[in-house]
Amino acid sequence: MSSRAAAAAVAEGTKGKSRPRFRVTVRAAVLLVLVVILAVSAIYPVRLYLEQRHEISSLQQQTLDLQHTNAHYQDQIKQLQNPKYLEQLARDCLGMVKRGETAFVVIPKHGQPQADACIPSATP
Repeated sequence: MSSRAAAAAVAEGTKGKSRPRFRVTVRAAVLLVLVVILAVSAIYPVRLYLEQRHEISSLQQQTLDLQHTNAHYQDQIKQLQNPKYLEQLARDCLGMVKRGETAFVVIPKHGQPQADACIPSATP
């Protein structure tokens, strides 16, 4: 038989036969079930881990914000312990004067009092 004839015979033999069906062995099925069970059981801990990482990040940001606020209040405390600053606040906000000084009050055009802008703010 020539090589062409052999090749034709092989080609005819494969045309008539169907492909073998994919068979799942018991061992492969058990392995597949175990992999699926492990994947499903890992979903909850991974989700919990990601939620906790997000919460940690949020709490770290909140801590930084509170540290900045605390630093602002510490600066304000130092400023309020300065006698010259307190005197300036008393003069500007309360209209206080020293003995012998004359106080002048300027009334706006419409006679409307303005809100006290000289009181230190409570928020940074």
